[in-house]
Amino acid sequence: MRQALIVIDMQQGSFTQASPRHDTAGLVQRLNRLAARVRAADGTVVFVQHDGPDGDPHHPDAPGWHLLPELEVRDGDVVVHKTACDSFLGTSLDEVLAARGVERVIVTGCATDYCVDTTVRSALARGIPTVVPADGHTTADRPYLSAAKIIEHHNAVWADFIAPAGPAMVVPCAEVPVG
Repeated sequence: MRQALIVIDMQQGSFTQASPRHDTAGLVQRLNRLAARVRAADGTVVFVQHDGPDGDPHHPDAPGWHLLPELEVRDGDVVVHKTACDSFLGTSLDEVLAARGVERVIVTGCATDYCVDTTVRSALARGIPTVVPADGHTTADRPYLSAAKIIEHHNAVWADFIAPAGPAMVVPCAEVPVG
């Protein structure tokens, strides 16, 4: 089964001292290892970058727009730009997946409770079999809930989500089936 690893919003503007993310260093290491496995299995790695409006830390002219330098981006990887939480909405992601014959997506990145959640739900609504690595996404603590609890909650919801292709498969990065 041809797969695509989708890495959402792992941009410098989301990872600041003012907004620390849960287990950033560990997440980047896990994503780099998972991306290497996907590439080795002839899969596609897609980095999704949020293009914010003027004044936003994710505006394409702002330093925060750039991907984290620790991420291993390789020749042959694809970059898709978005302006909303949904990585499919108004982007080329559907076309990229179709052109590469992708039959299953692996959704990772930042932020669990916004762009990752919206993209997981959008993929499932499109009937795309979806894997979400339980330790492959992150967020910040919110006033109402810790980042760890937000991640735990979303993993449980996705694993039980009613959708055309079934719920998402939620497993640790090291157990994501590739190839």
